[in-house]
Amino acid sequence: MRLLRDDSYDGDIGELLQRAEQVTGQIEQAQQRDARLRALEAAALPAGQQPQQRQQPGQQPEFAPDHPVSVAEAFVRSAALTQFRAAGMVGKIAVEHRDAPAGTVTTGTQPKQNHRLPGIIPQNPDYPLLIANLLDRQTSDGTTLEYMRDTSGPVTGSGTWNKAAVVAEGTTKPMSGPFSFDLITTSLKTVAHWVPITRQAADDNGQLVGYINGRLGYGLDFKLDREILTGNGSTQMQGILTTSGINAYQPSSGNTDAKLITIRKAKTVQELALYPPDAVVLNPSDWQDIELDTTATGTFRVISNVQDGNAVPRIWGLTVVSTVAMAAGTALMGGFRMGATLWERQGVTILMTDSHADFFINNTLVILAERRANVAVHTPQAFTKITFQALP
Repeated sequence: MRLLRDDSYDGDIGELLQRAEQVTGQIEQAQQRDARLRALEAAALPAGQQPQQRQQPGQQPEFAPDHPVSVAEAFVRSAALTQFRAAGMVGKIAVEHRDAPAGTVTTGTQPKQNHRLPGIIPQNPDYPLLIANLLDRQTSDGTTLEYMRDTSGPVTGSGTWNKAAVVAEGTTKPMSGPFSFDLITTSLKTVAHWVPITRQAADDNGQLVGYINGRLGYGLDFKLDREILTGNGSTQMQGILTTSGINAYQPSSGNTDAKLITIRKAKTVQELALYPPDAVVLNPSDWQDIELDTTATGTFRVISNVQDGNAVPRIWGLTVVSTVAMAAGTALMGGFRMGATLWERQGVTILMTDSHADFFINNTLVILAERRANVAVHTPQAFTKITFQALP
């Protein structure tokens, strides 16, 4: 059989078909090898990352759609900022960002990733562990918050409400109670502040990251921690320490227990109330006293990780949050996720405008950051306020 359409061809079609089958087989073998290679690469990568996402040496990393970034990075990458700059930075823009999905627990530092803008060194500070990260965090759809606060009191043995018992078959089962709840109605509070920035600085992504993360974001987080502890519940958020019904522990007069021992005894108070604690909040001065506490022979009682500054400090199995938001001489211990919820209407919102005072004619802009939130302390018995005894 000869090829009829090409007069110059003197080969056999059967030979061509045989060669085509050989090439097809080679292609299939190559595809199988490629599939095996991809499977091996995928097995060596973190869960959810595809082999084609692997970065080559010197390549700038790409942001995955669900990868957590800071509020500053979200702002400088937003389309709104690009349009604002293209319009000569006149008018106002607003960009909202959430640090983490609602209901999740974050780690000891704020969510960060290692992407660097070309030629720019990130200026966001290494935040310490925040009190807000100890709480259950949820999203509110409105500005008014209603919740039930348990005022039944602690459970002690057969307790005031716990009537659970072993019963014989066919007999009446006991009913626990009486339960006591208060309906709490409050509103979300706005925490906000702003800083001025020149137009030249606003056109520099690196300086924007520094302003937003290093000043605005840090300021909001710091104030939020203070509100969680000592907010008055009226014009401010509801603070845990100002909520009636929380436990209290203070050594008796003349007691010489060290702060380390006081915390351990307060933990027992919390455990007897059947609300085991998971963290304790201390003033840096009190935490210093605990870390530097020594025996008569000069041996440190607490073995701290002095080499790894990123390690989360712990004592008696509890996470330690050292913050100036807590007054010296007092501490707060609790089952934080069990006892309170941080409700947030929105994430951190960043706004930029030239519409303020004489900023327009002075080439100056305003960057404003705000968030709306409040704390629902639904189980006060999950917390214990500790007052340290002043030693001579």
